[in-house]
Amino acid sequence: MRTALVIGTGLIGTSAALALAGRGVTVHLCDHDPEQARTAAALGAGTDEAPEGPVDLAIVAAPPAHVAGVLADAMRRGAARGYLDVASVKGGPRRELEALGLDLSSYIGTHPMSGREKSGPLAATGDLFEGRPWVLTPTRDTDTEVLNLALELVSHCRAVPVVMDADAHDRAVALVSHMPHLMSSMVAARLENAEESAVRLSGQGIRDVTRIAASDPGMWIDILSANPGPVADLLTDVAADLEEAVRALRALQSSDEDKRVEGAAGIAGVLRRGNAGQVRVPGKHGAAPRVYEVVAVLIDDQPGQLARIFADAGRAGVNIEDVRIEHATGQQAGLVQLMVEPKAAPVLSAALRERGWAIRQ
Repeated sequence: MRTALVIGTGLIGTSAALALAGRGVTVHLCDHDPEQARTAAALGAGTDEAPEGPVDLAIVAAPPAHVAGVLADAMRRGAARGYLDVASVKGGPRRELEALGLDLSSYIGTHPMSGREKSGPLAATGDLFEGRPWVLTPTRDTDTEVLNLALELVSHCRAVPVVMDADAHDRAVALVSHMPHLMSSMVAARLENAEESAVRLSGQGIRDVTRIAASDPGMWIDILSANPGPVADLLTDVAADLEEAVRALRALQSSDEDKRVEGAAGIAGVLRRGNAGQVRVPGKHGAAPRVYEVVAVLIDDQPGQLARIFADAGRAGVNIEDVRIEHATGQQAGLVQLMVEPKAAPVLSAALRERGWAIRQ
């Protein structure tokens, strides 16, 4: 791949362009908002000048509702040798293109499983996709050359290619992305009119659950409008679980001991099923999740504190597997939770105490 055309210079399109430009590919940038394309170009993602002829690969990074139209326009004017989109749904756009009677041998649907709560070119980074799955949904009509171009793009972005059927992909992302986003928003919505005294008690748990609720509603309306059926099916199942949980909680309020026992069993069942599902979420490097020990360290909100902790852990010969920061309400301090292998936890705790860090159990 020597040349590429990125149509749509938001977060995903600009991040892909930055990765390609960093690998020496000449990238042309196009957007319905010329100012956004100029911003992406200023960031080093390519040039906002139109290519003189067909490029090797056209990457359509438009909202799902507009993908088919943008692709059809690009294909009819012969903008590239190969075409792909990066929309978060795959079955709908493909069927729209088929209905338009286009030759789809030069097209492949794709979806990089990566993103941020922020949108637009200023949120883009060239390493956004590194180590993340990038789904490819070829059909029997897809040319080998186009598949290879898509694989080259994934390689340049340092992502991990995953081949799936388009409709299977849409059901999968409904489960692991679209439905969880709605659930996060529903939980966050409970905070909108809550008492300030209650919100100030927020800890890491509510921050974890509501983090993705900060995303752009307009973008998510586009996404959910393109995949409503599978998401609605999942929410129907969640609604049944909620009804079960409500019945169990009401039973726990009863003065009848048998009903309280029944309620406790109902809540225990919901929690156990949650445990069983959570352990299936892939862990580090996509492997099976592992259980780590947590070494909690109290730090002041000052520059260089995290760097010092990591350096001290390195001197102790301990690898930090994961990290989480819990900020103290109303204080210029926080609790850094360092996840390490169980056998390394006492070693790290002793080493950090020796260097003056305050360890919390």
